Amino acid sequence: MSNLNVQTPPKSYEFLTSGTPRTEGETPWQYNLRKLLTIKSIKSLEADQKKSTLNRCLGPLDLTMVGIGGTIGAGIFVLTGELKESTILFHRCNVGRGQSTQANAIIPILTLLPTEPGQAAANHAGPAVVISYIISSFASVFAALSYAELASMIPISGSAYTYAYATMGELMAWIVGWDLILEYLVSIAAVAVGWSSYLVYFIQDAFSKTLNPSYTQSPFIFNSTTSAFQSVPGTYFNVPAFVVVVFLTCLLVLGIKESSWFNTSIVAFKIFVILLFVFAAAPSVKTENYHPFVPKNEGSFSKFGVSGIFSGASVVFFAYIGFDAVSTVAQETKNPSRDLPIGILGSLLVSTILYVAVCLVMTGVVSYTELNTAAPIAVAIRATGMRWLAIIVDLGAIAGLTSVILVMIMSQPRIFYTMAKDGLFPTIATKVHPRFKTPYVTTIATGAVASLGAGFLPIDVLADLTSVGTLFAFFLVNMGVMILRLKAPHIPRGFRVPGGPFFVPITGAAMNLLLLATCTKNSIERLFIWMAIGLVIYGLYGRRNSKANSPSNANDNEKTVGVDVFEQHRNDRHIVTEANEENEVTEINETNDVVNV
Repeated sequence: MSNLNVQTPPKSYEFLTSGTPRTEGETPWQYNLRKLLTIKSIKSLEADQKKSTLNRCLGPLDLTMVGIGGTIGAGIFVLTGELKESTILFHRCNVGRGQSTQANAIIPILTLLPTEPGQAAANHAGPAVVISYIISSFASVFAALSYAELASMIPISGSAYTYAYATMGELMAWIVGWDLILEYLVSIAAVAVGWSSYLVYFIQDAFSKTLNPSYTQSPFIFNSTTSAFQSVPGTYFNVPAFVVVVFLTCLLVLGIKESSWFNTSIVAFKIFVILLFVFAAAPSVKTENYHPFVPKNEGSFSKFGVSGIFSGASVVFFAYIGFDAVSTVAQETKNPSRDLPIGILGSLLVSTILYVAVCLVMTGVVSYTELNTAAPIAVAIRATGMRWLAIIVDLGAIAGLTSVILVMIMSQPRIFYTMAKDGLFPTIATKVHPRFKTPYVTTIATGAVASLGAGFLPIDVLADLTSVGTLFAFFLVNMGVMILRLKAPHIPRGFRVPGGPFFVPITGAAMNLLLLATCTKNSIERLFIWMAIGLVIYGLYGRRNSKANSPSNANDNEKTVGVDVFEQHRNDRHIVTEANEENEVTEINETNDVVNV
């Protein structure tokens, strides 16, 4: 970062010194390495935010509901019982209660947001799944605090991608952005499969009708023993999963405010349903179901015992990741510096309370050994004998999963859009609808890919992968807070993590690494494969078209004067402005850590 050529700064986009032209005496490999570490300045990010044409209409309640909508859903209604079979989570799905459609048809519902207290209990932690949730909530709190600080000072829609760009450079930002693209795409498709399953349950409970499994299941499964895809005889396409993704994609194209109203309504309903389940089922709790509270370890790290609790925590951790979706709508927020921290922290608090309550009631009503199903909460309700509650909870599950799909479809296109604005993807992805003020091209593309994935593909192979990717993104966000506290302490922040620049970021990063260590070998290998594909794309397109490293790629309406530069080894701030085309220096002001050219 010390090779600063003040005499020849780029004259278009505002970036840190690593993005300046090649200096005299700098070898080609040094120059190319430095370009990979180009850091986008806070001033440039603020300029992007001011020039955004997206509709600014979201307030703190909207953002909180977006966070809850993205968090509470698959976690409570799909995956609570799943934490039993150690690595990749599978769900044997019956089309109707007690009716097996395919003896060996395995439908992967969602590992990415694995949280139904039932499935987590059944496969890893037993009744101690509540401890798994508490451990995960602590890791989530540290990540949420870091997200809140960065979101308050960098109100751009790219979430962890943008934060990495502002702290660790373009290459790391690309890696995180590529990872987030996978995370959201897979979660959309996977939750849509769970939505389809609950629709089947609802129709069975409410109308005693069984939908044709040929059109409610994936035609393929992945055999983890042979590591090969297999077709499922008699199944063709998961129509409900496909339709719900297409419908919500159309809704999101029509406007962010309309989508927010829809999300707020269904989130309010699902919170009501969750509370109804907790209070209605609580009298049916049997204390003997809590014994043994921590089942004896069965010989492997992830199967019960204390290690099973931590393994369960690494899985249910992703029940909480919805709060990061709040940061993806930063450019559509009225007052992002104030409202984004409220939405992030408020949604996490509400979600944690609901998760713990459902965990305690569910594992008390039914033995954890009975919860390894696609819909464990339905098993607990059947044990109470309250059929009316089953119908209402099925509706709540459909609403809950709908909001998760909606928020994920809302989030992914905005990350894609932000990366395209930086030149890392084709400019067509930057198009905003002239009437609806939404990034319609990336929204439609996301919906198209995710809907086909939901209709045709098993999600288990990729879903476990996203767990690793999310932890990696959270790790970088924690580190980003510390970096900006040290390198740019003067920048205004609407929210600051408590305890100074080290305690929260380092503790959060350490907990992320701890949970990463419990992830499966296969999931880590798949992450590296996905990242390798991304690096090839970056090398062939992103690096060549980056506006940070190739100022000539910036459009005229994106061009600014000067370069905002952090220097690690200086404590002066120089503001140098151009008085004319010959770069006359007219003003130099001394302050703190930044050099503005």
